[in-house]
Amino acid sequence: MFMDYLKEQECKMAHDHQKKDSMGKSRLVHGPIIVGAGPSGLAAAACLKQKGIPSQILERANCLASMWQLKTYDRLRLHLPKQFCQLPLMPFPKGLPSYPTKQQFLSYLKAYADHFDINPIFGKQVVNAEFDVVCGFWKIKTQEIMKNGDEIIIEYLCKWLIVASGENAEEVVPQIEGMEQFQGPILHTSLYKSGSMFCGKNVLVVGCGNSGMEVCLDLCNHNAHPSLVVRDTVHILPQQIFGKSTFGLSMWLLKWFSVQFVDKFLLLMSDLILGDTSQFGIERPKIGPLELKNLYGKTPVLDVGTVAQIKTGKIKVCKGIKRLAHNAVEFVDGKVENFDAIILATGYRSNVPSWLKGSDMFSEKDGFPRKPFPNGWKGEKGLYAVGFTKRGLLGSSIDAKRIAEDIETSWKSIKAKPLA
Repeated sequence: MFMDYLKEQECKMAHDHQKKDSMGKSRLVHGPIIVGAGPSGLAAAACLKQKGIPSQILERANCLASMWQLKTYDRLRLHLPKQFCQLPLMPFPKGLPSYPTKQQFLSYLKAYADHFDINPIFGKQVVNAEFDVVCGFWKIKTQEIMKNGDEIIIEYLCKWLIVASGENAEEVVPQIEGMEQFQGPILHTSLYKSGSMFCGKNVLVVGCGNSGMEVCLDLCNHNAHPSLVVRDTVHILPQQIFGKSTFGLSMWLLKWFSVQFVDKFLLLMSDLILGDTSQFGIERPKIGPLELKNLYGKTPVLDVGTVAQIKTGKIKVCKGIKRLAHNAVEFVDGKVENFDAIILATGYRSNVPSWLKGSDMFSEKDGFPRKPFPNGWKGEKGLYAVGFTKRGLLGSSIDAKRIAEDIETSWKSIKAKPLA
């Protein structure tokens, strides 16, 4: 029985507390282990706490929400209204704007962790997690590099493992011919903070998602001269329609109309508000924005002012890159232009396959659950996933509630069993 094994292991660990083998220490966790202290991990821990279930978060960085704290630009705001971004059991404080700033969101997350007494163990990089069929536990091996260079390996044992390391765990950096020859800086958006350091410079932004579009706008606001590489088709929608959030309005319309009808409405309004994007080099996909999101998880861009700057010519639109050379970029259409810097708004990827072993819940190809939303949250042998829905913070909240309810059932049955 699980409780019998817990008791046995606790006695053994107390006896061997001062001993270390070549692999380091082992620690038993009574509740679930959550990998990742971002919004998804915090949501899962809070929902479990509400049901009286303890949990332990392991976080590789030294802070909560490291992606938001360390890898986002200064002007970032939530792209969706706050009511679609709040975590379970605790709304945003009154008085915040509809689209909270980065710092306001981070303050909310800190207050959330404090409210539910969530205390992650920081600096723990999970390097391997695997289910041990002999003892019936998940074994999670972590690595920590100390300031003096020493390496500490700790193995955690738990009955339930919740993967909350996120869709954006690692930067995607494409290999472009001639990158080593380019004399200016080439940096990923994870290192970009503000356009102030690029004042007066010609900057090429590669990638036309929400980040790429907003970085271009930020560069404009700091008197840089940005150009935007657009290789593929993309839907650009106004952030608001009739003074209402485009996302919120879409969700409301979907209660009564089909996805195809709502898509036609969104495209009509986009043409009226933003104009025909194909006229300045940005073609739309043949599939509508909501249908495309449902089928392939590709998120439409919500315009916050970038399109107006493209129309005025302050932001140039370029084709795909063929090669780099010194301070020049050659594009696939044969044009060659000089640039002082290149910013890669090329996104992120999941890193789950690099450390989760012996499970087929996650795809080796993209690191996402193989089962699409809304069924990707639960795996086998007590394995769960939160925040891999491609539906932002709203999807994370849905996952967190389902996981807590599911674990509660087995938690109650275990507690009901008497110790031998």
